[in-house]
Amino acid sequence: MSAASASARTCPYMVLRDPAAVREVLHRPDDFSPANALIAVTPLSGPSLRVLQRARFALPPVLASNHTDSHAGIRKVVAGFFTPATVGAFESRIRGIARDAATTAAGLLKADGRVDLVHAVAAHPPAIVMLELLGLPVRDLAKLKAWSLDSLELFWGWPDSERQLELAHSAAEFYGWLRDLVLEAVASPGRNLFGSLAEHGLSTPEICSLGYFLLIAGQETTTQLISTSLFRLAEGSVGFAWDDAASGSTARDLIRHVLATESSVPTWRRIAARDTTFDGGHIPAGAEILLELTGNHSVSEQGPTSYGLAFGSGIHRCLGAKLAELEAAVVVQETAAALQGVRLADPSPEWLRLLSFQAPRTVSVGF
Repeated sequence: MSAASASARTCPYMVLRDPAAVREVLHRPDDFSPANALIAVTPLSGPSLRVLQRARFALPPVLASNHTDSHAGIRKVVAGFFTPATVGAFESRIRGIARDAATTAAGLLKADGRVDLVHAVAAHPPAIVMLELLGLPVRDLAKLKAWSLDSLELFWGWPDSERQLELAHSAAEFYGWLRDLVLEAVASPGRNLFGSLAEHGLSTPEICSLGYFLLIAGQETTTQLISTSLFRLAEGSVGFAWDDAASGSTARDLIRHVLATESSVPTWRRIAARDTTFDGGHIPAGAEILLELTGNHSVSEQGPTSYGLAFGSGIHRCLGAKLAELEAAVVVQETAAALQGVRLADPSPEWLRLLSFQAPRTVSVGF
């Protein structure tokens, strides 16, 4: 255990890096609550709050931040859309979407001499897959991607007051779009996640709260995982050759390596729900804890600790873990197969660096 000794200004969290310690915290939800998981890192200003209030923006605890008895039942409903059988049956569709994107990228590369793989192959396939898997209409993908990045920055970044206000307007617009989607889906006769949640008894604000972060995390974190994997592959820094990644087994090994070393979600938060003890020390109620999920693991480790914490652990573990791993491996494989012999064109791109999210913003490659 590493209690942060820096000032609250630089690190207001107790930081845990040891995988065993992180796993223990995640498996003690009564002591270490997820209630702070979705609270903005930078407190929302009055003007930003007013923008959100006018949009009726509300995030009651439903799934990721839910520490009440209702969590298990809601999680069961959501899990029904991510069963191993469902994900497995979707593999051919994932591959078709990935292959189409890779073919388009190859055409752009031939025409222009270089192509940004984040935009061309990493951005839209995860969003298409997620919406289809949840039984929701596939539309407004460019807006969804922009809203997602803005919301991640609003809740996990350090924007100044002017930037925060811009992000709040974006979040309000996204929330309005989402509310309309929820109402449409609940009224739809077909099976979809929002309708199933309504049948379970959730209110519209509760469904919107769950959907707000699920529609972001369900696709943007996979986009980021693909982006980092393609960047490291093209960079040649992870022991995998670009052309070899056209093999499914090599692509899968690459994804697992990145999950263990620098996943798109490297940290997550918990808060001490009551006075408790940990590793022989006293933890006061209200202490905020930052858990390092990846980056401190031996990539040669066998078993779940090598990369399993990238998706959390315990009763709040990511329900889309297998889907994300499959999607990322398939996209990398299809991209490597369609763009043989490419090299990294920009070795120093801008990176997204937030408290709990990271990835290169561009991955430019050429011959």
